[in-house]
This record gives sequence, structure tokens and C-alpha cells, in this order.
Amino acid sequence: MSVWGKSRRYRSRLLTYFMAFTAVFITIAMVQFPKDAFDSAVVGLNLWWTIVFPSLLPFFILSEILMGLGVVHFIGVLLEPLMRPVFNVPGVGAFALSMGLASGYPMDAVITGKFRKNQLCTAVEAERLLSFTNTADPLFMFGAVAVGMFGMPELGATIALAHYLSSFLVGIIFRFHRYRRDSETQDAQRPPGNIIIRAFRALYNARQQDKRSPGQLLGDSVKSSMNTILLIGGFIIVFSVMIRIVTVIGLTSILTAGFAWILSHIGFNTNLAAALVNGFFEIDLGTLAASQADAPISEKVAIAGAIIAWSGLSVHGQVASIVIESGIRMGPYMVGRVLHAILAAGITLLLMGPAQGISKLYSVPVLLVPGSVPPVVFWLTRLEQIGYQLGIFLVLLLSLSLVFHIARSLQLLGKK
Repeated sequence: MSVWGKSRRYRSRLLTYFMAFTAVFITIAMVQFPKDAFDSAVVGLNLWWTIVFPSLLPFFILSEILMGLGVVHFIGVLLEPLMRPVFNVPGVGAFALSMGLASGYPMDAVITGKFRKNQLCTAVEAERLLSFTNTADPLFMFGAVAVGMFGMPELGATIALAHYLSSFLVGIIFRFHRYRRDSETQDAQRPPGNIIIRAFRALYNARQQDKRSPGQLLGDSVKSSMNTILLIGGFIIVFSVMIRIVTVIGLTSILTAGFAWILSHIGFNTNLAAALVNGFFEIDLGTLAASQADAPISEKVAIAGAIIAWSGLSVHGQVASIVIESGIRMGPYMVGRVLHAILAAGITLLLMGPAQGISKLYSVPVLLVPGSVPPVVFWLTRLEQIGYQLGIFLVLLLSLSLVFHIARSLQLLGKK
């Protein structure tokens, strides 16, 4: 056996032992602290039932139906001129990007996993796509964070702009990820003919290949979406319990010391270490702790931006459970999250002040501030806003794709 083979076998054995030890440790801790485990499970369940379930399920079902009807294939052809040269992913990636921008994680992971299963992208392209489409939705940043946690609506534009700009930068960087592995895609000839005609042809061909009746398509979409949303709910509850157990037994103090050391070396207030610890596990707890820390406002917002970009182990667990069976590796995704967090913090510091004036262009209804209204009203308003944002993002991406397509056509005519 080669040295490389022995090394892989050794790492695999260590990982097996570590996972077994962790599972036993968490189980014993739950038996020792049953009330804390129960209370945290209830908190996770309430979060899933009141916000995640009603907000994401309709869009899970919608994405399944749009794929079955061929609409996603139609959009993919129209957006290929934008997504391929900029991010080196197929045009259908714009649908995952738009849904992720509008409704937040883990919507992008669900759609990317389905793309891979349906052979709409290669494994490498799926890894690139997942690296930069895992974003928070605007309502969370403008409403929950800026208004609900910081009490400063003008911070919404700063946090959101930094989050999305850094995400796009990650996408541009990851366009070179395993670039040689898909040389056949790069060298492929674009189909001839008008792009609109090709888009409708792709829609028709996809629908013919699916062959499911409208009733069967709807039933399959609901069943698949319910399985996914239940899986996400399970991860939210599990991580809620794990975070509470880790806090109770005092392991967070070790992480706090580590993050304090890092903050001190980059010139940040060490009081923000606790926020980073909470955000390492769960995004809501981390951003709330950042808003309440005794530190300069610019540093608090930068740390909150980094936590939102990182998104927490709870979200990573959801993403892993969704995409791992599609053959998509989690390594590139995790690298993308770290890079996104670093870039988001840096850009947030640069935008503090200038970007706050833009917040007047995007107003968040009072109904979207969590806890201000009954759950049903909050859900309906959030659903309406997500649909509105999805339309805006798709129109914007289609417009940019049209510009890229026209520019490329003019360039080809000039060469002739």
C-alpha cells in the first residue's frame, strides 16, 4: 500500500473514532442535563415550525414543479451567457442563485442537489455553485438583524451589500476551482440559433423527457419537499440541543479564548469573542450576541456580517444532509464559507457610513420584524416579500445576461 493510501486510511480511522466518541459524549451529556436538552429541543422545534416550515416549503414545492415543467431549463439557456463567463457554471445556476438570494439558505443547496441528480451540471460545477449561492435573504438582514437586533434600520444596506458583494467575489474566485477537470465543458460549442428559440426548445424537450402528468408532478413535488423540510427540521433541533449541551458543560470557554486571541491580533475588541462562538454554531444566536456586545459599532456590524456569511454549523449540517447523496463534496463548500466570512467582514468595514444612505431605497415592513405580529401574518407577509424579491433578482439577472449575449454577438460579428 502506498504512503498516500496509508494516510487516507489513518485519517478515516481517526474520523470514525472521533465521531463515535462525540456521539457517546453528547448522549451522556443529554442524560445528565435532561431539562436543558428538552428546552433547547423545544426552541429548535418552534423555530422550524413558525418560520422555516411555512417560509421555505412553498418554494421547495415551486422549484420541483418548475424543474418538472422545464421552466428551469428555459431560464438556464437564457442565463448561460452570464453565468458561464462570470462564474463558470451553467445557466441554470442562476435559478439557484436567485432562489438563494430571495429565500435564504438552505434553498440553494436543495436546488443545487436537484441539478446534480438531474444531470443539469457536473459535480465540479455543483461545488462551484454551492460555494457562492449559500446566502441569507434580505428580510433577515434588513429586518431581523438591522431592525430587530441592532435597532438601527440604516445598517441594513451595509450588511446586505457586504454580504452579496463578498458572495459574488467568492463565486468569481471559485470559477477556477478544479478548472482542468471540466475542460470538455469549456471547449464545448454553443448550440447555433436564436437564444430565445433555444430556450423554448429546451423547455419543450425537458417536459417531454419528464413525462409525468400534472397531478403526479404535483404529488411528487409535495412528497419530496416534505421529506426535505422534515430533514431540515431535524437538523435544527439536533444542533439546538448540541449548542445548549456544549454551553452547559463549559466547552464554549475554550472556543471563546481562541477567538479572543484571534480578535486581539487583528485589532478587534475581544468582547466579541462570545458572539463568534455562538455564531460558529448558529447564526441567530451569533448575530444577537454581536449586537449586544460591548464594542465599537463598526466592529459589531463587521462581526455580525462575518457570522451571517459563515451561517453556522447548523446550516452546514442541513446543507450536508441535502447534497452529500448527490456526490457533491463539502470541502469546497466549507472553504467558501470561511472565505465569504472574511470578505464580508472586510467589506462591511469599508461600507460603514457610505452604504447606510442606500437603506432608504429598501424599506422593511414592520410586519417582517420577528415577534411584532402573530406568526400567520408574519408568514404571509414574508412569503409575499420573498416572491417579490425572487422576481426582481430573476429580472436583473436576465437583463445582465442579455447584455452579455449582445456584447458577445457584436464581438463575433466584429471578428467576421
